[in-house]
Amino acid sequence: MIAAQVLIGALVLLSSGSATDSGGIRIERVFGTEVRTGGYKHPAAITELRNGDLYLVYYGGTGEYAVDTGVFGARLRKGGAKWSAPRRIAHDPFRSLGNGVVWQAPDGLVWLFYVVRWGDTWSTSRIQGKVSRDGALTWSDSFVVSDVPGMMVRGGPIVLDTGEYLLPVYHETGHDTDRVGPDSTSRFLRFDPKAKTRAWRASGVIRSAKGNIQPAVAQLSRNRLIAYCRRGGGYEPVKDGYIIRSESVDGGKTWSEGKDSRFRNPNASVDLLKLRSGSLLLVYNDSMNDRTPLTVALSTDGDKTWPYKRNVATGPYDYAYPYAIQTKDGKVHLVFTSHERTVIQHAVFDEAWVKLSHSGPRSMNGFHF
Repeated sequence: MIAAQVLIGALVLLSSGSATDSGGIRIERVFGTEVRTGGYKHPAAITELRNGDLYLVYYGGTGEYAVDTGVFGARLRKGGAKWSAPRRIAHDPFRSLGNGVVWQAPDGLVWLFYVVRWGDTWSTSRIQGKVSRDGALTWSDSFVVSDVPGMMVRGGPIVLDTGEYLLPVYHETGHDTDRVGPDSTSRFLRFDPKAKTRAWRASGVIRSAKGNIQPAVAQLSRNRLIAYCRRGGGYEPVKDGYIIRSESVDGGKTWSEGKDSRFRNPNASVDLLKLRSGSLLLVYNDSMNDRTPLTVALSTDGDKTWPYKRNVATGPYDYAYPYAIQTKDGKVHLVFTSHERTVIQHAVFDEAWVKLSHSGPRSMNGFHF
């Protein structure tokens, strides 16, 4: 495992400080081709456990559509400097697995959500899950979260002010591996931990003219939620590729039609995080056609304006599929993949670092390989 810190790409500028100092950033290469879980290591997710450990999951194997894939988990102990070797925690001997999401709920239960692809394309997928009651040391048998064909998961759940959990999911249609169809939709599942029937139930759909998937959600007030979603379409060059935005005014039960936001999107995943300060952090690729740079934007007025923007990674590679959390110490931990889905990266920074670039986007300190 390589723990050295290095600069990402050839055209980045240094910034002062470290992730432990206000206004700094640190990025580490977590896993790459040297880790024997298959050359393919795709979207990672991360959670902070009650004991302060960080737990990361990703799905890996020989390729995106290979059958011999699995979801792998690794741990960084509190105060530690080295991630544990990844261990396979979900597998299907007959079907390919996909995106994994890990999350510790307020009651201490750790949830693992992951995709199982039943056919040749992702539109045949279902969502399965596992839980852990001992801090991700051991896992339950798998269970069905959604048996609707085409349902998948990518973003992390949030806890609503009602105490319910809201899990962003999406429904993909069609059998073209190079295009997200216009009838693909972002969706949500709702779970009430106090209910007698413990099940994830459908809670709203986001439709848009060109389709959208992989929503990231934040609650702004009692009934008002916003979601930013990956756009539909293909991967050919476009001049109208934007993140899709939608809003709910009834606590996430129904959603407005998805519309183009101000943020560019190359048909790639995004993440949205409400910080404890109340600010909103959006992580995305600031391009219509390339998965570089990987950028963070900050709103301090509830999604009205976004005056702060900085690049986390920029250069000749791809830096995509961001997943962000805020830990108890206030730091933002961001995981993403690079180098054609073969390397997992982990960035640590704080809100102050983003605000250092109030005049607009600029290159920043990163690490390359």
